[in-house]
Amino acid sequence: MLGVRHIFIKEDPAATTLQQLELQCAACQKCALAQTRTHIVFGEGDPQARIMIVGEAPGAEEDKQGRPFVGEAGKLLNNMLNAIGIERGETFICNILKCRPPGNRDPQPAEREACVPYLLKQMDIIKPSIILVLGLVAAQTLLNTRQSLGQLREGEHFIQKIPAHVTYHPAALLRNPNWKRPAWQDL
Repeated sequence: MLGVRHIFIKEDPAATTLQQLELQCAACQKCALAQTRTHIVFGEGDPQARIMIVGEAPGAEEDKQGRPFVGEAGKLLNNMLNAIGIERGETFICNILKCRPPGNRDPQPAEREACVPYLLKQMDIIKPSIILVLGLVAAQTLLNTRQSLGQLREGEHFIQKIPAHVTYHPAALLRNPNWKRPAWQDL
């Protein structure tokens, strides 16, 4: 087991409610993604959720609908949650980025830097008991590390003093079904 990691990042948005924060995100022009988005994908779910689920960035369908995890990866995530007795609506699901990177490429460092304060403010407002981090990009960003997903899945982490667990992104599980068993063990 790797050592415990505590990550603290300064929050900058002044919002005190999710509605105010969503309006700030909608007006954001901090990076070039604001010019190419159809919708921001702020996140959705229970505003007092015990479980917050964080992915990396919206895909094409999410950008089109303005909702996180609505494509095939979202269906798999819903099935994974249901298999452990959790309904999607009991959680709050969001991404590090609130806008889709072109061609679903990995988020660039400047894009992550622009959006992470919004995510941390979401955490501050929702006050989840646990955070489930999906995928390498989200985990490396939130934990400020270059460790592999395997190493991050084994470690004990805290983000803003909230316990955080890392597992595979559902999109990766669709491409690599042999990872489903370890993902199940993570859940």
